Amino acid sequence: MDQQQKDQEMPDSGQKVDAIQKAIGSFGKYQFFLCFLMFLVKFPVAFHQMAIIFLAPKTDYVCLDNDLQNSCPCSNPEYDKSIFTNTIIMEWDLICENKWLSSFTQTLFQLGTLIGSVVFGMASDRYGRKNPLLAAVVLQLVMGLVASFVPEFWSFTFVRFLIGASVGGTMVTSFVIIMESVGSQYRHVISALYQVPFNTGHLLLPVFGYFIRSYDKFQLAITIPNIVLLSFFFLVTDTPRWLIAMKRTDEAVKIIEKAAKMNNLPTENLAQKIGVYQKEIEKHNLKKGSILDLFRTPNLRKNILAMSFNWLTCSYCFYGVSQYVGQLGGNVFVNVAASASVTILGTLCSIPMMKVMGRRTILIVFNFICAGVLIILSVLPPGSWSVVCACVGVVSSFVVFVVVYLHCTELFPTVVRNAAIGFSSMMARVGSMVAPFVVGLGDTSPVWAALTFAVLPLCAGFVSILLPETKGIELMTTLEEGENFGKKTKNVVQK
Repeated sequence: MDQQQKDQEMPDSGQKVDAIQKAIGSFGKYQFFLCFLMFLVKFPVAFHQMAIIFLAPKTDYVCLDNDLQNSCPCSNPEYDKSIFTNTIIMEWDLICENKWLSSFTQTLFQLGTLIGSVVFGMASDRYGRKNPLLAAVVLQLVMGLVASFVPEFWSFTFVRFLIGASVGGTMVTSFVIIMESVGSQYRHVISALYQVPFNTGHLLLPVFGYFIRSYDKFQLAITIPNIVLLSFFFLVTDTPRWLIAMKRTDEAVKIIEKAAKMNNLPTENLAQKIGVYQKEIEKHNLKKGSILDLFRTPNLRKNILAMSFNWLTCSYCFYGVSQYVGQLGGNVFVNVAASASVTILGTLCSIPMMKVMGRRTILIVFNFICAGVLIILSVLPPGSWSVVCACVGVVSSFVVFVVVYLHCTELFPTVVRNAAIGFSSMMARVGSMVAPFVVGLGDTSPVWAALTFAVLPLCAGFVSILLPETKGIELMTTLEEGENFGKKTKNVVQK
């Protein structure tokens, strides 16, 4: 018996293996190739989301009106071009009363990501996984190129908003494609590994920044790799699960047969088996819940509020402190590379941690670690140790990011699971929208910037105590199970 056959007969998750997983296996050549394609999406996601570090780095100037450095008001600045030859701050004089605009352009980018996640998420449910993904890829490529040439700030900011929408679209659709194709016992590992290309893209960003010191050429350089994603027109298909849900069974069977052949699995009577499976899921189809169902009963309400607060916090800290690292003393390229490197390490370490530690335990521990190092950062002068503290803050917040995806999936029943993840993801975008303005505090008050970042993870550590542990539980189905879960009377069977 080969590994694929073992996987389909002995799933670790304790869940019944459905006909699709039996037919294509849990993880083989087909899933590996699909993961490889979808992982490519995360490189430009990282390039564009973290680009603000090099689009608007800390920029010193001398005011020629009075020969004072970084003074305000200043109508005639002369910028220090020893590190960067041109930034959006230099290009559009985003200093003094206009300083807030450099943070605002990143906030609008994150707003675009929020809207894109919602719009493309709904589109992927209605029109399939492939077409919305392709639309997001094309939008990202076109708008990325346009952003390199627009001559005016507000046009640049609007184009960045559209890039953000495309980023939200590629993230949500690619993740769904992977989760619908991989066997349940591999999902926690793959959901963590899915973040590694993002971390790697973050690590590559200072390489682009080091060799390309002008913001417009830098924007062009991080967009060009998107051309590779145009291959998705030929290489990506809709997922069999979506096609079956839409009663397009014949198309699903063709894709399943192809996947089974790639994974060296039998293809006899697949059409008949899939037809029986479709009738079964139609027979037992549950009515989907809504976001309102998450707030109607006290236990679910408590869980969604605590979980969404964790999402908001880790996004706020990760994106904010990652950008703040570029404002600290020392070499900006080394600082950002160090921050990205430890984040890769944190992502890889989160996989065995999720095997041996409880989800809630990880959230509590790493939220408190994040808060602790940021409080220490507030009293340190700029230098190597401040960079170390900031890097620890970044990696601990990203570990929380990895874990909340899985914890949220396990915590809420099937009928409201997508609603819970969608609402939590929206809250995460709110955190990332606020973060740039906290980074801006660093110029006037580094102490308050670090302390402001520390407050939310400190609160999140205590809030996480309210969450029930989900490690090793069977996934719940109904609202009643979700409401009863975690109460003193245990209604969920442990594995």
